[in-house]
Amino acid sequence: MIRTLLKMQNAYLFSVAKCVMLLLILLHFNQAPVYGQQIDDYDYHETAEMLINYGTQALIICNGLFVSNRTLEQIYEQELKLHMMPVLPPSMVAIDNELRTVKVGGAGNSPIPAMRAVYREGLGAVLLAPNQDFGDIDDLPVLKQPALPGDPAKIPWPDGDLVPDQPLPSDVSQQALDAAGDWAFDREKYGHPSQITLSLLIVYKGNIIFERYAPGVDYTTKTRTWSTAKSIASTLIGIMVGQGKIALDEPLPFKSWNTQTDGSQSSDDPRTKITLRNVLNMSSGLYPVDNERCNVVGSCLSYFAGASSVKGALNRGLVREPGIHWDYENYDTILAVYALKTAIANQKEYLELPRRALFDKIGMRNTIPGVDRFGDFVMSSQVYTNARDLARLGLLYLNEGMWKDERILPESWVTFVRTPALSTMNSGRFYGGQWWLIPDNRTDVPQDAYTTAGHRGQYAAVVPSYDLVIVRRGLDWLSSQYGFSQPDLTREVLKAFPKRPWGNKPVQSSVEGTQK
Repeated sequence: MIRTLLKMQNAYLFSVAKCVMLLLILLHFNQAPVYGQQIDDYDYHETAEMLINYGTQALIICNGLFVSNRTLEQIYEQELKLHMMPVLPPSMVAIDNELRTVKVGGAGNSPIPAMRAVYREGLGAVLLAPNQDFGDIDDLPVLKQPALPGDPAKIPWPDGDLVPDQPLPSDVSQQALDAAGDWAFDREKYGHPSQITLSLLIVYKGNIIFERYAPGVDYTTKTRTWSTAKSIASTLIGIMVGQGKIALDEPLPFKSWNTQTDGSQSSDDPRTKITLRNVLNMSSGLYPVDNERCNVVGSCLSYFAGASSVKGALNRGLVREPGIHWDYENYDTILAVYALKTAIANQKEYLELPRRALFDKIGMRNTIPGVDRFGDFVMSSQVYTNARDLARLGLLYLNEGMWKDERILPESWVTFVRTPALSTMNSGRFYGGQWWLIPDNRTDVPQDAYTTAGHRGQYAAVVPSYDLVIVRRGLDWLSSQYGFSQPDLTREVLKAFPKRPWGNKPVQSSVEGTQK
């Protein structure tokens, strides 16, 4: 009996010993390595982001001084107050008023190179690459076109800026208009303090019935449109479609996706199926680069670092079937504008196109389209204009492409830009052809309204059922977090008018090149 108990005790002790040994082995292999833990916390993109900040500052100051005619104090107070972006002080900014150049940074032992911007006639500020200096100025694009004849101050609206004093139409409430103006300007009360309204302009039945500006701003003040430029680009493309120079539902006309050594296009490249409609609907199916790290791989490199906008737009692979997925990408607009350039096939005619085909025809004397240093329009964002010129653009659409007795834009193109993209059918039908639509779930504003939309609160809205154009310009400085609501502004403006039947969005759009 005792021997049996001893055997059981020994077996138990042996089992316990094995468990302890196993536990020690596990602890040994799970303990921290002797060389210590590594933490992956280095910001590999900080240098690129600082470069972008310098370039943004150089471009904004150069355009602010020599296009907008703003003072340096105004620029630092408003234009450069952008998402609290780090800004170098004026002591680290070199401005040459004679050459009209701006240099930001480059002092001391900073690893970030200086960024330089140069004003170019007819095109505004052009940003140089980090490895360039002002000795390269003469190689930059320039546009020499004679000014549109006549003194706009003596030419009646809408071709000019002579706006006669006339009584408000009897069906419009002055009190409600003033209230809408207060709503737009007093953002501490009605919105957020970061929302800075520069101007509000309301056109009713072709006439300016309300116009208000912030201190230091007037009807001549030009500021950056940001993505409202996309609607201007779409208008130019529509004019060329109407002339049969390019087709909406055919593949993009360039052969630069993946060219062979003989210059021909690879027949098995799936990107050759992307149509003009696809990119204008923000549904190209190409890899998105602006959703995250725009400063490193996206369009910010071409906007603010001197990179080629076209090269960046082309350097994206297809990740989805074109036309089925909506993804807002600046480079899709750049591809559409590059298609336009390819169709024109002449650099001089390409640079002259905006004024010749659109601006001069409808009195947009204050609009300057920007280019990169390669001479490609950056018309996804970089256009400078004023409130009245955007109102003229809105009037062109309100009049279904007609300006007085001249057909500028095919009526079918007006229908196209306000027709919901197929890729938005299950998400509110909120986007058309580089114009934004009223989402289906908004029941307080007409569904036939549509608008341009640009960063920092740039809007030119068209409301056909009310015969209205509403323009708001802003310098909002936290717009990603506290965006100014254009539909809300339309709601406030409509309170000044008697209720009338609302229109709807078009359900289909077909554009043919029949305009002569």
